[in-house]
Amino acid sequence: MLMVGPMFEKVLKADGFIAALDQSGGSTPKALRLYGISDDSYVEGEKSMFDKVHEMRTRIITSKAFDGDRILGAILFEDTMDRDIEGQSTGHYLWQKRNIVPFLKIDKGLASEASGVQLMKPIPGLDELLKRGKGNGMFGTKMRSVIKKANAEGIKAIVDQQFELAKEIIAAELIPIIEPEVDIHSEEKEECETILKKCILDHLNQLKSSDMVMLKLTLPSQQNFYKECIDHPQCMRVVALSGGYERERANEILSQQKGMIASFSRALTQDMKHGMTEDEFDEKLDQAIASIYKASKAG
Repeated sequence: MLMVGPMFEKVLKADGFIAALDQSGGSTPKALRLYGISDDSYVEGEKSMFDKVHEMRTRIITSKAFDGDRILGAILFEDTMDRDIEGQSTGHYLWQKRNIVPFLKIDKGLASEASGVQLMKPIPGLDELLKRGKGNGMFGTKMRSVIKKANAEGIKAIVDQQFELAKEIIAAELIPIIEPEVDIHSEEKEECETILKKCILDHLNQLKSSDMVMLKLTLPSQQNFYKECIDHPQCMRVVALSGGYERERANEILSQQKGMIASFSRALTQDMKHGMTEDEFDEKLDQAIASIYKASKAG
């Protein structure tokens, strides 16, 4: 198990939420478009695209609004972890300059849909990635898979895969954030959540008393639906993904969930635009952070 320390205590006990700044290669162009940077602004290829998104993330992370009083942690894409901010690696900058706990997205995307779900693709070189993450100051990891239909076999396969990888991550002295997202547009969303919760609880009950995980779950259809997970001794925190909801709606649902906090991505940055002045940018980011913090604390 990870040794208890300041990061552990902050994630376990402090008020706040986790900022998801982990758009990967597939989702980065959309994130940049929302920010106001068109595809033809990085015609040199993938490297120039990642240069642009790192500029965006650096602007967010270095903003005076992005503070550790309201933000517990930040989830980073691998490329972001490997880059610097003001002469420090991104993870060390977050913790040492912002008092924000860094996490690393480790999955390599989704496999094709089968049995109503999308499992994670294989993660080659996982051991080396976990060692590199640890060396770059990461406290934990995050990995995402997606549930679209209430297929018990498929959902069990998703949770089995997530917890199998979680054990490897725990062995590397990191805390895994397990993210089996339920598609908010699924016509069987509530049934999916019922099956998912049972599978998660079965796995939580099998963990050693020294093992801890976090869960990142879609905002539930029923109020306080994940209370048993939140209260489970092997679960550090349950955080919510916005899943495509606009920020106002995501905050509204989140504020009704006792003990659940946000881990929003697009809902956090949806109002941030490249052409804003520094003051305009800081003001919009502050408003977003304040509203998400309030919704996370309300529960």
